[in-house]
Amino acid sequence: MSGLEHDVRYERKTLVLLSLGFGLVGFDRWLMAPMFPYMMADLHLNYTQLGSLIGILSIAWGLWSIVTGPVSDRFGRKRILVATMIAFSLLSSLSGLVASFMSLMLMRAVMGIAEGTFTPASLAANSDASLPARRGINQGIQLSTMPLFGMGIAPVFATQLMRMVPSWHWVFAISAVPGLILSALIWASLRDQKPADMPTVEQHEAKPRWMQLLKSRNVLVATVAMLCAMGGIFVITAMMPTYLVAVLHLDAKSMGFVASAVGFGGFIGCFALPGISDYVGRRPTALTGFFAAAVLLYFFSSAGANPVALFALLFAIAVFAIGLLSLLSGPITIDAAPAGLVASAIGLVSGVGETFGGGIAPAVAGFVAQHFGLARILDFALCSLIIGGCAAAFLIETAPRRRAVMATDRERVA
Repeated sequence: MSGLEHDVRYERKTLVLLSLGFGLVGFDRWLMAPMFPYMMADLHLNYTQLGSLIGILSIAWGLWSIVTGPVSDRFGRKRILVATMIAFSLLSSLSGLVASFMSLMLMRAVMGIAEGTFTPASLAANSDASLPARRGINQGIQLSTMPLFGMGIAPVFATQLMRMVPSWHWVFAISAVPGLILSALIWASLRDQKPADMPTVEQHEAKPRWMQLLKSRNVLVATVAMLCAMGGIFVITAMMPTYLVAVLHLDAKSMGFVASAVGFGGFIGCFALPGISDYVGRRPTALTGFFAAAVLLYFFSSAGANPVALFALLFAIAVFAIGLLSLLSGPITIDAAPAGLVASAIGLVSGVGETFGGGIAPAVAGFVAQHFGLARILDFALCSLIIGGCAAAFLIETAPRRRAVMATDRERVA
Protein backbone atom coordinates (compact mmCIF):
# COMPACT_ATOMS: atom_id res chain seq x y z
CA MET A 1 0.00 0.00 0.00
CA SER A 2 1.07 3.53 -0.64
CA GLY A 3 1.72 6.12 1.99
CA LEU A 4 -1.40 7.97 0.94
CA GLU A 5 -3.56 5.07 2.09
CA HIS A 6 -2.06 5.29 5.57
CA ASP A 7 -2.41 9.06 5.86
CA VAL A 8 -5.09 8.95 8.56
CA ARG A 9 -5.04 12.72 9.05
CA TYR A 10 -5.80 13.30 5.38
CA GLU A 11 -8.49 10.62 5.48
CA ARG A 12 -10.26 12.32 8.38
CA LYS A 13 -9.92 15.78 6.86
CA THR A 14 -11.33 14.55 3.55
CA LEU A 15 -14.19 12.80 5.35
CA VAL A 16 -15.13 15.98 7.22
CA LEU A 17 -14.98 18.21 4.12
CA LEU A 18 -16.89 15.85 1.85
CA SER A 19 -19.47 15.05 4.53
CA LEU A 20 -20.10 18.78 4.96
CA GLY A 21 -20.22 19.12 1.17
CA PHE A 22 -22.79 16.34 0.82
CA GLY A 23 -24.77 17.89 3.65
CA LEU A 24 -24.87 21.21 1.77
CA VAL A 25 -26.06 19.36 -1.33
CA GLY A 26 -29.03 18.18 0.72
CA PHE A 27 -29.49 21.59 2.32
CA ASP A 28 -29.66 23.47 -0.99
CA ARG A 29 -31.81 20.76 -2.53
CA TRP A 30 -34.50 20.71 0.16
CA LEU A 31 -34.47 24.37 1.21
CA MET A 32 -37.33 25.05 -1.17
CA ALA A 33 -39.80 22.74 0.62
CA PRO A 34 -40.14 24.80 3.85
CA MET A 35 -40.01 28.02 1.79
CA PHE A 36 -42.77 27.00 -0.58
CA PRO A 37 -45.73 28.20 1.55
CA TYR A 38 -44.16 31.70 1.41
CA MET A 39 -43.31 31.48 -2.31
CA MET A 40 -46.78 30.38 -3.44
CA ALA A 41 -48.44 33.77 -3.09
CA ASP A 42 -45.58 35.82 -4.58
CA LEU A 43 -45.01 33.60 -7.62
CA HIS A 44 -48.61 32.32 -8.00
CA LEU A 45 -47.59 28.68 -7.69
CA ASN A 46 -49.71 25.60 -6.97
CA TYR A 47 -49.12 22.10 -5.56
CA THR A 48 -48.59 20.53 -8.99
CA GLN A 49 -45.81 23.01 -9.63
CA LEU A 50 -44.23 22.24 -6.24
CA GLY A 51 -44.04 18.57 -7.20
CA SER A 52 -42.56 19.51 -10.56
CA LEU A 53 -39.90 21.73 -8.97
CA ILE A 54 -38.84 18.92 -6.64
CA GLY A 55 -39.06 16.38 -9.44
CA ILE A 56 -37.06 18.20 -12.12
CA LEU A 57 -34.03 18.43 -9.83
CA SER A 58 -34.25 14.72 -9.00
CA ILE A 59 -34.56 13.70 -12.65
CA ALA A 60 -31.55 15.79 -13.66
CA TRP A 61 -29.63 14.49 -10.64
CA GLY A 62 -30.44 10.85 -11.39
CA LEU A 63 -29.56 10.97 -15.07
CA TRP A 64 -26.32 12.87 -14.51
CA SER A 65 -25.20 10.64 -11.64
CA ILE A 66 -25.46 7.63 -13.98
CA VAL A 67 -23.54 9.13 -16.90
CA THR A 68 -20.89 11.24 -15.13
CA GLY A 69 -19.43 8.61 -12.81
CA PRO A 70 -16.39 7.91 -15.05
CA VAL A 71 -15.73 11.63 -15.66
CA SER A 72 -13.97 12.18 -12.33
CA ASP A 73 -11.60 9.30 -13.12
CA ARG A 74 -10.53 11.08 -16.29
CA PHE A 75 -10.40 14.72 -15.18
CA GLY A 76 -9.76 14.41 -11.43
CA ARG A 77 -12.03 14.66 -8.42
CA LYS A 78 -11.02 18.06 -7.08
CA ARG A 79 -11.82 20.22 -10.08
CA ILE A 80 -15.24 18.64 -10.49
CA LEU A 81 -16.06 18.91 -6.79
CA VAL A 82 -15.08 22.57 -6.55
CA ALA A 83 -16.77 23.59 -9.81
CA THR A 84 -20.03 21.82 -9.07
CA MET A 85 -20.18 23.04 -5.45
CA ILE A 86 -19.73 26.64 -6.56
CA ALA A 87 -22.38 26.06 -9.23
CA PHE A 88 -25.13 24.60 -7.04
CA SER A 89 -24.43 27.10 -4.24
CA LEU A 90 -24.84 30.06 -6.59
CA LEU A 91 -27.88 28.49 -8.24
CA SER A 92 -29.52 28.05 -4.85
CA SER A 93 -28.87 31.71 -4.11
CA LEU A 94 -30.20 32.81 -7.51
CA SER A 95 -33.41 30.85 -6.86
CA GLY A 96 -34.39 33.75 -4.62
CA LEU A 97 -34.31 36.15 -7.57
CA VAL A 98 -36.56 34.33 -10.02
CA ALA A 99 -39.94 35.81 -10.89
CA SER A 100 -41.66 32.94 -12.73
CA PHE A 101 -42.28 29.22 -12.52
CA MET A 102 -40.43 28.41 -15.75
CA SER A 103 -37.27 30.26 -14.74
CA LEU A 104 -37.37 28.46 -11.40
CA MET A 105 -37.76 25.11 -13.20
CA LEU A 106 -34.72 25.88 -15.34
CA MET A 107 -32.73 26.90 -12.27
CA ARG A 108 -33.64 23.68 -10.45
CA ALA A 109 -32.79 21.51 -13.47
CA VAL A 110 -29.29 23.01 -13.77
CA MET A 111 -28.86 22.66 -10.01
CA GLY A 112 -29.73 18.95 -10.38
CA ILE A 113 -27.05 18.56 -13.04
CA ALA A 114 -24.46 20.13 -10.74
CA GLU A 115 -25.47 18.07 -7.71
CA GLY A 116 -25.77 14.86 -9.73
CA THR A 117 -22.22 15.40 -11.02
CA PHE A 118 -20.93 16.22 -7.53
CA THR A 119 -22.32 13.02 -5.97
CA PRO A 120 -20.26 10.23 -7.64
CA ALA A 121 -17.10 12.37 -7.58
CA SER A 122 -17.47 13.05 -3.84
CA LEU A 123 -18.15 9.40 -2.98
CA ALA A 124 -15.15 8.35 -5.10
CA ALA A 125 -12.89 10.93 -3.44
CA ASN A 126 -13.98 9.71 -0.02
CA SER A 127 -13.23 6.14 -1.07
CA ASP A 128 -9.82 7.16 -2.47
CA ALA A 129 -8.79 8.70 0.85
CA SER A 130 -10.09 5.88 3.06
CA LEU A 131 -8.45 2.66 4.09
CA PRO A 132 -10.42 -0.28 2.64
CA ALA A 133 -11.49 -1.38 6.11
CA ARG A 134 -13.07 2.03 6.75
CA ARG A 135 -14.66 2.75 3.39
CA GLY A 136 -18.08 1.48 4.42
CA ILE A 137 -18.37 3.49 7.61
CA ASN A 138 -16.85 6.59 6.00
CA GLN A 139 -19.35 6.54 3.17
CA GLY A 140 -22.15 5.92 5.66
CA ILE A 141 -21.10 9.05 7.54
CA GLN A 142 -20.96 11.06 4.32
CA LEU A 143 -24.36 9.86 3.08
CA SER A 144 -26.02 10.50 6.44
CA THR A 145 -25.30 14.23 6.28
CA MET A 146 -27.75 14.74 3.42
CA PRO A 147 -30.90 13.99 5.46
CA LEU A 148 -29.38 15.70 8.50
CA PHE A 149 -28.71 18.97 6.69
CA GLY A 150 -31.39 18.84 4.00
CA MET A 151 -34.36 17.49 5.92
CA GLY A 152 -33.34 18.23 9.50
CA ILE A 153 -31.46 21.52 9.65
CA ALA A 154 -32.92 23.23 6.54
CA PRO A 155 -36.54 23.49 7.80
CA VAL A 156 -35.42 24.87 11.19
CA PHE A 157 -32.91 27.25 9.60
CA ALA A 158 -35.37 28.51 7.01
CA THR A 159 -38.32 29.07 9.34
CA GLN A 160 -36.19 30.76 12.01
CA LEU A 161 -34.38 32.96 9.48
CA MET A 162 -37.72 34.03 8.02
CA ARG A 163 -38.38 35.79 11.33
CA MET A 164 -35.26 37.93 10.90
CA VAL A 165 -35.19 38.84 7.19
CA PRO A 166 -37.65 40.86 5.08
CA SER A 167 -38.70 38.02 2.76
CA TRP A 168 -38.01 34.47 1.56
CA HIS A 169 -35.67 35.87 -1.13
CA TRP A 170 -33.04 36.57 1.53
CA VAL A 171 -33.09 32.98 2.81
CA PHE A 172 -31.99 31.69 -0.60
CA ALA A 173 -29.41 34.47 -0.97
CA ILE A 174 -27.73 33.59 2.32
CA SER A 175 -27.72 29.84 1.52
CA ALA A 176 -24.81 30.22 -0.93
CA VAL A 177 -22.28 31.40 1.66
CA PRO A 178 -21.39 28.02 3.31
CA GLY A 179 -20.93 26.31 -0.07
CA LEU A 180 -18.57 28.97 -1.38
CA ILE A 181 -16.45 28.79 1.78
CA LEU A 182 -16.35 24.99 1.70
CA SER A 183 -15.41 24.89 -2.00
CA ALA A 184 -12.33 27.01 -1.18
CA LEU A 185 -11.37 24.60 1.62
CA ILE A 186 -11.77 21.59 -0.67
CA TRP A 187 -9.60 23.24 -3.31
CA ALA A 188 -6.89 23.93 -0.73
CA SER A 189 -7.02 20.52 0.97
CA LEU A 190 -8.10 17.76 -1.41
CA ARG A 191 -5.61 15.73 -3.45
CA ASP A 192 -6.31 14.25 -6.84
CA GLN A 193 -5.26 10.65 -6.36
CA LYS A 194 -5.97 7.31 -7.90
CA PRO A 195 -6.82 4.46 -5.50
CA ALA A 196 -3.79 2.21 -5.11
CA ASP A 197 -5.94 -0.90 -5.27
CA MET A 198 -7.91 0.12 -8.39
CA PRO A 199 -7.68 -2.79 -10.82
CA THR A 200 -5.90 -2.08 -14.07
CA VAL A 201 -6.88 -3.45 -17.44
CA GLU A 202 -3.97 -5.85 -17.34
CA GLN A 203 -5.30 -7.47 -14.18
CA HIS A 204 -8.42 -8.67 -15.97
CA GLU A 205 -8.70 -10.94 -18.96
CA ALA A 206 -11.84 -9.14 -20.05
CA LYS A 207 -13.53 -5.99 -18.92
CA PRO A 208 -16.87 -6.59 -17.16
CA ARG A 209 -19.89 -5.71 -19.26
CA TRP A 210 -22.48 -3.27 -17.91
CA MET A 211 -25.31 -5.53 -19.14
CA GLN A 212 -24.25 -8.11 -16.54
CA LEU A 213 -26.08 -5.96 -14.00
CA LEU A 214 -29.38 -6.92 -15.58
CA LYS A 215 -28.64 -10.58 -14.85
CA SER A 216 -28.38 -9.94 -11.10
CA ARG A 217 -31.73 -10.59 -9.42
CA ASN A 218 -30.98 -8.52 -6.34
CA VAL A 219 -29.78 -5.54 -8.40
CA LEU A 220 -33.06 -5.51 -10.32
CA VAL A 221 -35.16 -5.99 -7.17
CA ALA A 222 -33.19 -3.32 -5.32
CA THR A 223 -33.77 -0.91 -8.22
CA VAL A 224 -37.57 -1.37 -8.02
CA ALA A 225 -37.58 -1.23 -4.21
CA MET A 226 -35.38 1.89 -4.27
CA LEU A 227 -37.80 3.59 -6.64
CA CYS A 228 -40.69 2.86 -4.25
CA ALA A 229 -38.77 3.88 -1.12
CA MET A 230 -37.74 7.17 -2.72
CA GLY A 231 -41.27 7.69 -4.02
CA GLY A 232 -42.57 7.38 -0.47
CA ILE A 233 -40.07 9.47 1.48
CA PHE A 234 -39.44 12.12 -1.19
CA VAL A 235 -43.17 12.79 -1.59
CA ILE A 236 -43.42 13.15 2.19
CA THR A 237 -40.40 15.45 2.35
CA ALA A 238 -41.43 17.63 -0.59
CA MET A 239 -45.05 18.11 0.46
CA MET A 240 -44.85 17.89 4.25
CA PRO A 241 -44.22 21.58 5.10
CA THR A 242 -47.13 22.70 2.93
CA TYR A 243 -49.33 19.87 4.31
CA LEU A 244 -48.58 20.92 7.88
CA VAL A 245 -49.48 24.56 7.17
CA ALA A 246 -52.41 24.15 4.76
CA VAL A 247 -54.12 21.03 6.18
CA LEU A 248 -53.16 20.96 9.87
CA HIS A 249 -52.83 24.77 10.18
CA LEU A 250 -49.58 24.72 12.14
CA ASP A 251 -47.68 27.99 12.51
CA ALA A 252 -44.25 28.45 10.92
CA LYS A 253 -42.31 27.55 14.07
CA SER A 254 -44.25 24.33 14.66
CA MET A 255 -44.05 23.43 10.98
CA GLY A 256 -40.27 23.76 10.98
CA PHE A 257 -40.02 21.67 14.15
CA VAL A 258 -42.16 18.82 12.77
CA ALA A 259 -40.63 18.84 9.27
CA SER A 260 -37.12 18.60 10.73
CA ALA A 261 -37.98 15.13 12.07
CA VAL A 262 -37.41 13.69 8.59
CA GLY A 263 -33.77 14.77 8.60
CA PHE A 264 -32.93 13.72 12.13
CA GLY A 265 -34.69 10.36 11.77
CA GLY A 266 -33.05 9.77 8.39
CA PHE A 267 -29.64 10.52 9.89
CA ILE A 268 -30.16 7.69 12.40
CA GLY A 269 -31.65 5.35 9.80
CA CYS A 270 -28.65 5.65 7.46
CA PHE A 271 -26.58 3.86 10.11
CA ALA A 272 -29.18 1.72 11.84
CA LEU A 273 -30.75 -0.32 9.05
CA PRO A 274 -27.53 -1.31 7.20
CA GLY A 275 -25.91 -2.16 10.55
CA ILE A 276 -28.85 -4.29 11.68
CA SER A 277 -28.91 -6.07 8.32
CA ASP A 278 -25.39 -7.40 8.99
CA TYR A 279 -26.83 -9.45 11.84
CA VAL A 280 -30.45 -10.30 10.97
CA GLY A 281 -30.07 -10.28 7.18
CA ARG A 282 -30.69 -7.89 4.28
CA ARG A 283 -34.09 -9.28 3.27
CA PRO A 284 -35.83 -9.24 6.68
CA THR A 285 -34.43 -5.79 7.43
CA ALA A 286 -35.76 -4.43 4.13
CA LEU A 287 -39.17 -6.02 4.67
CA THR A 288 -39.36 -4.67 8.22
CA GLY A 289 -38.33 -1.23 7.04
CA PHE A 290 -41.08 -1.00 4.41
CA PHE A 291 -43.73 -2.49 6.72
CA ALA A 292 -42.85 -0.27 9.69
CA ALA A 293 -42.69 2.90 7.58
CA ALA A 294 -46.11 2.15 6.05
CA VAL A 295 -47.77 1.44 9.41
CA LEU A 296 -46.29 4.54 11.03
CA LEU A 297 -47.36 6.69 8.06
CA TYR A 298 -50.93 5.43 8.50
CA PHE A 299 -50.92 6.54 12.15
CA PHE A 300 -49.31 9.86 11.16
CA SER A 301 -52.20 10.62 8.80
CA SER A 302 -54.67 10.50 11.71
CA ALA A 303 -52.52 12.10 14.42
CA GLY A 304 -54.08 15.56 14.15
CA ALA A 305 -52.38 18.90 14.81
CA ASN A 306 -50.21 17.71 17.68
CA PRO A 307 -46.62 18.84 16.94
CA VAL A 308 -44.97 16.50 19.45
CA ALA A 309 -46.84 13.41 18.24
CA LEU A 310 -46.30 14.39 14.61
CA PHE A 311 -42.56 14.87 15.20
CA ALA A 312 -42.22 11.46 16.91
CA LEU A 313 -44.11 9.63 14.17
CA LEU A 314 -42.33 11.42 11.34
CA PHE A 315 -38.97 10.77 13.01
CA ALA A 316 -39.72 7.03 13.16
CA ILE A 317 -41.00 6.97 9.56
CA ALA A 318 -37.75 8.58 8.40
CA VAL A 319 -35.60 6.11 10.37
CA PHE A 320 -37.08 3.27 8.36
CA ALA A 321 -37.78 4.94 5.00
CA ILE A 322 -34.48 6.81 4.62
CA GLY A 323 -32.65 3.91 6.22
CA LEU A 324 -34.02 1.81 3.36
CA LEU A 325 -32.34 4.12 0.84
CA SER A 326 -28.99 3.49 2.49
CA LEU A 327 -29.62 -0.25 2.80
CA LEU A 328 -30.78 -0.72 -0.79
CA SER A 329 -28.10 1.38 -2.48
CA GLY A 330 -25.38 0.18 -0.09
CA PRO A 331 -25.07 -3.37 1.29
CA ILE A 332 -27.80 -5.00 -0.84
CA THR A 333 -26.47 -3.58 -4.12
CA ILE A 334 -22.80 -4.04 -3.26
CA ASP A 335 -23.38 -7.69 -2.24
CA ALA A 336 -25.16 -8.40 -5.52
CA ALA A 337 -22.94 -6.44 -7.93
CA PRO A 338 -20.86 -8.48 -10.41
CA ALA A 339 -17.10 -8.19 -9.97
CA GLY A 340 -15.80 -4.91 -11.33
CA LEU A 341 -19.26 -3.35 -11.54
CA VAL A 342 -19.87 -2.18 -7.98
CA ALA A 343 -19.89 1.53 -8.86
CA SER A 344 -22.04 0.90 -11.92
CA ALA A 345 -24.53 -1.06 -9.82
CA ILE A 346 -24.77 1.72 -7.26
CA GLY A 347 -25.22 4.25 -10.06
CA LEU A 348 -28.00 2.19 -11.65
CA VAL A 349 -29.96 1.60 -8.44
CA SER A 350 -29.54 5.14 -7.15
CA GLY A 351 -29.99 6.80 -10.54
CA VAL A 352 -33.21 4.98 -11.45
CA GLY A 353 -34.58 5.50 -7.95
CA GLU A 354 -33.66 9.18 -8.04
CA THR A 355 -35.06 9.75 -11.53
CA PHE A 356 -38.41 8.02 -11.07
CA GLY A 357 -38.94 7.76 -7.31
CA GLY A 358 -37.43 11.12 -6.49
CA GLY A 359 -38.32 12.89 -9.74
CA ILE A 360 -41.56 11.67 -11.26
CA ALA A 361 -43.29 10.58 -8.02
CA PRO A 362 -43.34 14.09 -6.44
CA ALA A 363 -44.68 15.52 -9.70
CA VAL A 364 -47.48 12.93 -9.74
CA ALA A 365 -48.15 13.58 -6.05
CA GLY A 366 -48.39 17.30 -6.80
CA PHE A 367 -51.06 16.54 -9.41
CA VAL A 368 -52.91 14.39 -6.87
CA ALA A 369 -52.75 17.17 -4.28
CA GLN A 370 -53.99 19.77 -6.77
CA HIS A 371 -56.97 17.75 -7.99
CA PHE A 372 -57.91 15.50 -5.06
CA GLY A 373 -56.73 17.43 -2.02
CA LEU A 374 -53.38 17.84 -0.29
CA ALA A 375 -54.18 15.19 2.33
CA ARG A 376 -54.22 12.52 -0.39
CA ILE A 377 -50.43 12.75 -0.81
CA LEU A 378 -50.07 10.58 2.30
CA ASP A 379 -52.14 7.88 0.58
CA PHE A 380 -49.84 8.12 -2.44
CA ALA A 381 -46.72 7.72 -0.25
CA LEU A 382 -48.34 4.84 1.66
CA CYS A 383 -49.09 2.93 -1.55
CA SER A 384 -45.51 3.48 -2.72
CA LEU A 385 -44.10 1.99 0.49
CA ILE A 386 -46.45 -1.01 0.33
CA ILE A 387 -45.45 -1.78 -3.26
CA GLY A 388 -41.79 -1.47 -2.23
CA GLY A 389 -42.34 -4.00 0.53
CA CYS A 390 -43.85 -6.44 -1.97
CA ALA A 391 -40.80 -5.99 -4.22
CA ALA A 392 -38.38 -6.52 -1.30
CA ALA A 393 -39.95 -9.93 -0.67
CA PHE A 394 -38.16 -11.15 -3.82
CA LEU A 395 -34.68 -10.35 -2.49
CA ILE A 396 -32.19 -13.18 -2.04
CA GLU A 397 -30.34 -13.10 1.29
CA THR A 398 -26.71 -12.01 0.83
CA ALA A 399 -25.50 -10.84 4.26
CA PRO A 400 -22.30 -12.87 4.93
CA ARG A 401 -22.97 -13.33 8.65
CA ARG A 402 -26.58 -14.35 8.07
CA ARG A 403 -25.66 -16.71 5.22
CA ALA A 404 -23.11 -18.41 7.46
CA VAL A 405 -25.77 -18.97 10.14
CA MET A 406 -28.18 -20.34 7.54
CA ALA A 407 -25.51 -22.71 6.22
CA THR A 408 -24.76 -23.95 9.74
CA ASP A 409 -28.46 -24.57 10.37
CA ARG A 410 -28.74 -26.56 7.16
CA GLU A 411 -25.77 -28.71 8.17
CA ARG A 412 -27.35 -29.46 11.52
CA VAL A 413 -30.61 -30.50 9.92
CA ALA A 414 -28.75 -32.69 7.44
